[in-house]
Amino acid sequence: MREVMDEVREWTAAGDRVAVATVVETWGSSPRPLGSKMVVSASGRMAGSVSNGCIEGAVFEEAQKVLQAGRGRLVPYGVADDVAFEVGLACGGHVEVMIQPLAPAHLKLIELLEKERPAILRTNLETGETVLEEAAPRADLPYREGAWFVEPQGRPPHLVIVGGIHIAIPLHRLAKLLGYRVTVIDARAKFATSERFPEADEVSVSWPDEGLAKIPLDRSTYIVILTHDPKFDLPALRAVLGKDVRYIGAIGSRKTNQNRFDQLREEGFTDEQIAQVHGPIGLDLGGRSAEETALAIMAEVTAVRYDASAQGLKEVKAARA
Repeated sequence: MREVMDEVREWTAAGDRVAVATVVETWGSSPRPLGSKMVVSASGRMAGSVSNGCIEGAVFEEAQKVLQAGRGRLVPYGVADDVAFEVGLACGGHVEVMIQPLAPAHLKLIELLEKERPAILRTNLETGETVLEEAAPRADLPYREGAWFVEPQGRPPHLVIVGGIHIAIPLHRLAKLLGYRVTVIDARAKFATSERFPEADEVSVSWPDEGLAKIPLDRSTYIVILTHDPKFDLPALRAVLGKDVRYIGAIGSRKTNQNRFDQLREEGFTDEQIAQVHGPIGLDLGGRSAEETALAIMAEVTAVRYDASAQGLKEVKAARA
């Protein structure tokens, strides 16, 4: 919903009626993922996309009918449809799109997203009913649950960089380019400056445990520890181990990480908690420069975020151990 909420606010404020189209099922070479949204106004405006252009015209026409009728409907597009070639899915792709009038739950969701509060939107594909639950989701990806289409809406992904070292500079820029909120934490004032991190949302001069205590630690949070110094690394790890964050990575060699882990075990942390840490950090892309290391870190963060090749990640890590 984030990609179209500005238009929804503008159009509803002007008194325009709005229909919401959502991709709720895909097969084959469908061009847009589940949850992709397009909004259409009664006055003829549209925003967002459900197919990167393939079926937008057809969806626009259906949306006008939905607004006139005042009730939603589930519409399939694909090879089984007489207009498959016309709408651009004759290559074998198939999508189902739920088109419905804007509901109070959609407006409430926009309000929560603006406040960066998590929620779960549920739409009944048989009745068109849409309900909103204000809760932190366990996953980012939409899914089907019987007749319901479930859209987890976490806070925007938040990358927290502990340690304002040289690698952190390209890392924070790359993370912003990929749509992350970015916080940089370092107790050393000369490292944690807005001049070094001009694109960061927040730069905090504080000890890692103190800075992390001020940040929501949930499934939208990704922690990257770059300090490579026990007096900073260990407080950071103590603050996040056992928390339900999406990613923890710590820079350093296998020996460095083993020393950290031995110390944490002595302090009572369990093997299960320690296993949360990705170390050595990042995917082995073969690069060595700061920029290449930042890319390797964000590659691993991205893979974890989308649960991509989870088994492959484990095998790669095991081979490097």
